[in-house]
Amino acid sequence: MVWGVAVLAYLVAVFHRSSLGVAGIEASDRLGITAAVLSLLSLVQLAVYAAMQVPVGLLLDRFGSRRLIVTGGLLMAVGQLALASTDSLAAAIAARAVLGCGDALTFISVLRLVAVWLPPRRNPVFVQLTGQVGALGAVLASYPLVAALHGPGWTAAFGTAAAVGGLVALVAALVVHDSPAGRAPRRTEPDGAAVRRQLAASWREPGTRLGFWTHLVTQFSATVFTLLWGYPFLVIAEDRSPGTAAGLLTLLTLTSVVVGPLMGALIGRHPFHRSLVVLAVVGATAAAWALVLAWPGQAPIPLLVLLVLVLGVNGPGAMIGFDYARTFNPMTRMGSATGIVNVGGFFSALCVIVAVGVVVSALSPSGGYGASALRWGLTVQYVVWVVGAVQVVRLRRLARRSLAASDPDAYAALRRGEVRPVGV
Repeated sequence: MVWGVAVLAYLVAVFHRSSLGVAGIEASDRLGITAAVLSLLSLVQLAVYAAMQVPVGLLLDRFGSRRLIVTGGLLMAVGQLALASTDSLAAAIAARAVLGCGDALTFISVLRLVAVWLPPRRNPVFVQLTGQVGALGAVLASYPLVAALHGPGWTAAFGTAAAVGGLVALVAALVVHDSPAGRAPRRTEPDGAAVRRQLAASWREPGTRLGFWTHLVTQFSATVFTLLWGYPFLVIAEDRSPGTAAGLLTLLTLTSVVVGPLMGALIGRHPFHRSLVVLAVVGATAAAWALVLAWPGQAPIPLLVLLVLVLGVNGPGAMIGFDYARTFNPMTRMGSATGIVNVGGFFSALCVIVAVGVVVSALSPSGGYGASALRWGLTVQYVVWVVGAVQVVRLRRLARRSLAASDPDAYAALRRGEVRPVGV
């Protein structure tokens, strides 16, 4: 029950995070802004989210999951309520910043509950389940929110989202507990010097950096697609109806939900080859986008379905980064290492969101969205894929050499498909 309510809170956080993606066209009209300025709203949200990850890890050690989940839910509700009632760009930016702060408090807090309430052997599968069940929040953004935007309108849609968020936060306050009775996790209040040493030690560990780049290179494309640019791309560049676009976004999310547990089982059985899975996800995503973007005219529906199916694997692939953080670091560094890894995908996503907006605006002098401009804008993703794949290969070699030198037995066990408490 505790895990279920916590995942519900994360599902609502993903819904709030994804809400602007399906409301991008309405937001441009309501706020009177261009594509580049629209991307600024998502940039602010993601920048706050990414910047908060390491501080949230420290807050989590001190205050526990329940307080952070409830606080995050209330902050997101306030942000959505503010967005519902404004037609000012400045107020909208502030609202998305508040929402990003609340969102940042949620995911890592739920992962801590998984570690405390569930046996260690079940942790990898439940981490995947947490991420992918929570991703169903994007489905709520794809269908009910789109229907509300085209029915009652902007204010009612986002006002209702705020009310739902506040209600779930209340339920979490009543049901979620930080730990079973008698098994409370130790809470720390480290001084500044200790925090800096802990963060430095986590970053120096090659496995943490491998997790960071894994998360960075695998997650961003699906995040960019669901958070902002996928809906305009499907409706304008591919000339699909809003209902078809919402259906494709839903298929992406459902694919993640199905693939997540399978991915967890796969990397659990073959830990030495996790990086090959990461590189396969990156290669498949780049290839699928190449087919869609290079297709002359409107891409056929089967090709768009293939694209969203591949994008649906991005989220489970990014979760491999947390597995690196868990298996490379001792428990004393888990919070900081997990926070560092979680920065990766959102940092790359916000960079790509802005870059796409700049290209689209530059190629759309009228200030709207051009089909050709959207296609060219989305090609900036290839820069991240190339750089990220190179870093994954480089850090994989470094991590393996480091483990082989420091613990030959652990390295031999890894080759056999066994993972020690700290290892690759």
